[in-house]
Amino acid sequence: MHRARGSAQRARETRGLVLAPTCIVSTWQIVRDGECIELAGELRIADAAQIWQTLGAVAEPPGDHLDLDLHGVELVDGAIMSLLVDTRSALAARGTRSEIIGAPPRVAPLVHLYGGDQPPVTEEVIEARTSIIAQLGGAVEQIGRRLRELLVFAGQLTGSLFGDVRHVNWRAVPHLVERAGTDGIPIVIVLDFLVGFVMAYQSAVQLKLFGANIYVADLVGIAVTRELAPLMTAIIIAGRSGAAYAAELGTMRVSEEIDALRTMGFRPISYLVTPRTITLAIVAPVLTLLGAVAGVLGGMVVGAMSLGVTPHGYFAELQTILDLSDVWTGLVKSVGFGIAIAFIGCRQGLSARGAAQGVGRSTTSTVVACLFAIVVIDTLFTVVFRGFGV
Repeated sequence: MHRARGSAQRARETRGLVLAPTCIVSTWQIVRDGECIELAGELRIADAAQIWQTLGAVAEPPGDHLDLDLHGVELVDGAIMSLLVDTRSALAARGTRSEIIGAPPRVAPLVHLYGGDQPPVTEEVIEARTSIIAQLGGAVEQIGRRLRELLVFAGQLTGSLFGDVRHVNWRAVPHLVERAGTDGIPIVIVLDFLVGFVMAYQSAVQLKLFGANIYVADLVGIAVTRELAPLMTAIIIAGRSGAAYAAELGTMRVSEEIDALRTMGFRPISYLVTPRTITLAIVAPVLTLLGAVAGVLGGMVVGAMSLGVTPHGYFAELQTILDLSDVWTGLVKSVGFGIAIAFIGCRQGLSARGAAQGVGRSTTSTVVACLFAIVVIDTLFTVVFRGFGV
């Protein structure tokens, strides 16, 4: 009897410890049988630490071949399946061939989801993929794929704007105009006013030297209406609306709301992208016009304070130098900026992958891409207008 009590005591002391090459627990079992590790029972995340330790213990020594047999597994969590795939990759890195075999029908889909039926990535494969030629080829392939996706997306958006208007979610346009336009008026006016103020203030000293104080109206009026107001307004729209569109659509993408819309018969391009594109095409020139007025007023304040130019004289000189073409060229540019910002923001949002990190990447990429696109489009417009003598 004393010997039996001693055996029971030793059993209690070893319960829960890692045993090699065999570990048996009440709900799961891991046994090493030659070149095979047999797993059985219910493999749950609550036992992940002990299962990981057990796998490491029973896999020693690994040998040339060591498979993971799941024929006796009744239930497995995603976390445990990830551990099994990592174990297989670790064995492959040590030169041991390993496969996940015998998965029951209820477990096989999870094995496929976690890549357990794919060849493990070894160090040799990583080195081959990170070679200079492979990186160059991958970069070219990625650029080509992205250009193709952009062209397809542009074609779908164009078709929705001009050929499929009945499916456009027109009811969303007033709300989007309020968010992108009305809510952005204060910041546009303040920033453009300050831009006109600073430009006039910086040029005040030079104008005084030549007695050309009145020409502050010419300087500020032409620069603000043709270039600065469209550019500053576009930058504000990119930071507010472009980033917001990317975050909204990216969140819908990763939460599978886009797929739900397709299931219900809605077209994501017509329902989500087209209203936002129409909104910014309407809002951008209006905000640009308000910004141009604010910038001109900023120059007038400096003229009155530092250059002795009266408001009446300032606006009289402005009428002589400022032409209608100066105004409409800025407005045309702003329409192009608005369409480009909506296109980039919606495209980045719909291409988001992953969870919060993917949405953050798409939002950051949207702002950077929008700023680059604004400068490029402005350059193209300037060249075209100069070619037509505007």
